[in-house]
Amino acid sequence: MFVFSPDIILEREEFQLLRDFIYQHCGLHFADESKYLLEKRLNKRLSELHLSCFREYYYQLRYGQNRDQELAAAIDLLTTNETYFFREDFQLQTFTNEVIPELVKTKLMRRERSIRIWSAGCSSGEEPYTLAMLLLENPLLQGWSIEIIGTDISQRVLKTAREGLYGQNSFRATDENILKRFFTPVGQKWQIDSRVKDLVSISHLNFFDNHRVALLGMMDVVFCRNVIIYFDLDAKKRAISILHNRLRPGGYLLLGHSESLMNVSSDFCLRHFTNDMLYQRPDSAKNAERGS
Repeated sequence: MFVFSPDIILEREEFQLLRDFIYQHCGLHFADESKYLLEKRLNKRLSELHLSCFREYYYQLRYGQNRDQELAAAIDLLTTNETYFFREDFQLQTFTNEVIPELVKTKLMRRERSIRIWSAGCSSGEEPYTLAMLLLENPLLQGWSIEIIGTDISQRVLKTAREGLYGQNSFRATDENILKRFFTPVGQKWQIDSRVKDLVSISHLNFFDNHRVALLGMMDVVFCRNVIIYFDLDAKKRAISILHNRLRPGGYLLLGHSESLMNVSSDFCLRHFTNDMLYQRPDSAKNAERGS
């Protein structure tokens, strides 16, 4: 069995400094038992920078001339971004067959024909492109303005998202017909169609940068799946409050299947659909109309 032997030892005090700093920056929480993970994943970076200990790396992250770039590099090394097209199909069916028709009906009553969706923590882009494919094929949205914004804190995965070039591992849940309609083979990989790409904008964003998040504007739907699972309770509360503020009244929040707002937030209603339960920001104006 392979056993990792670090060239540079991460001392307990250094671990606490790094852990607390990363948490304050982006909400990622590393428990005491994760010390090994930081030591393993950052060791090579220290060698590349010719540093002799993790305390030097901490000072470079905090005060170095290129601290922003180095912090981005550290986050790249510490985050995992496992995803694929059409992930959690039952939830996407609820989105397509029940959420979108409901949203279209509400929008038409307000004489609006535009939809804005935020894929928060979009990783290498499979989620926002999946949503774009689903919306492109929806007859209810013909002639509508569709905007999907994918954001992530990792520059490494965003590079793949912007290229739109994917290997076989991204297609484990993709129907063969979808693959043929929206992708072109390029060697051993597949290039996503420009019709899909044109609906999606990809941006680097730290979830906890309130100023930059506010620039996104208001959304009709937010997908934030398998992201808050990496946060502790306090960071989850902060994150959900940020998502709530970006959603229009009546907007929908879709979390991962193992994620819940229990003990996190009471700002959302839990809606029961045919095959799934989703969170929705209450619409006081609409509720008043129903009551009158």
